Amino acid sequence: MSTSARRRAVAARSASTTASRPASTTARWSRRRGVVGAFAAFAALGFIAAYVGPIGVALADVDAGDEPVSLYASSLDDVQSIAGDPSAEPAPAAELDRGTYSVYVKPKPTVAPVVKGTSASSSGWRPPFVTPDPGSAQAIAYDMVKARGWSDDDFACLVALWKKESGWRVNAYNAGSGAYGIPQALPGSKMGSVAPDWETNPATQITWGLNYIGGRYGTPCGAWGHSQSTGWY
Repeated sequence: MSTSARRRAVAARSASTTASRPASTTARWSRRRGVVGAFAAFAALGFIAAYVGPIGVALADVDAGDEPVSLYASSLDDVQSIAGDPSAEPAPAAELDRGTYSVYVKPKPTVAPVVKGTSASSSGWRPPFVTPDPGSAQAIAYDMVKARGWSDDDFACLVALWKKESGWRVNAYNAGSGAYGIPQALPGSKMGSVAPDWETNPATQITWGLNYIGGRYGTPCGAWGHSQSTGWY
């Protein structure tokens, strides 16, 4: 056989071998894919059965006719109750033994009503009546009080009032307010409406003071009560 003929024969065998290899390899890979696919399918079926199976059993046990039970309704079953006898007599109330203890209720204070012209002060106290010395400013005032129809109690209130205001001094002067005289007129020149000697004459000052008290408070005790409650009259 010539050299060229041998070359053609070797080339033909190589070509036939190369052509036959892909077919066998493809067959082997096809068989492997089939095995893997079957295994995956069985695994998926097993997972579904393991997951869905218990749920299906639980759902099968539920009775469709039962009503849902709430947490509050279920807790009522645990409540303990005691049924009483409606015909039984009520038990007597328990008596508490206080022993030596007692209850003290503080009494409410009674406040005397203040009536204009009659009450001496907010506390109800009135100064006592004292006969004035003859010829004194208080003696002049006493005669004027009685002339107006006022009582000895009113005179006692007047004595206490002007003793507090001026000490019954004709020249008593309040530098802070400018009030002057026995009745502490503010200003003192108001007393000039009675007489021009208002600075030194007790009768003039007392006349003006009684006119002021009668017109504003009714009586000296009315003025005294106002002074006790407010500090001025």
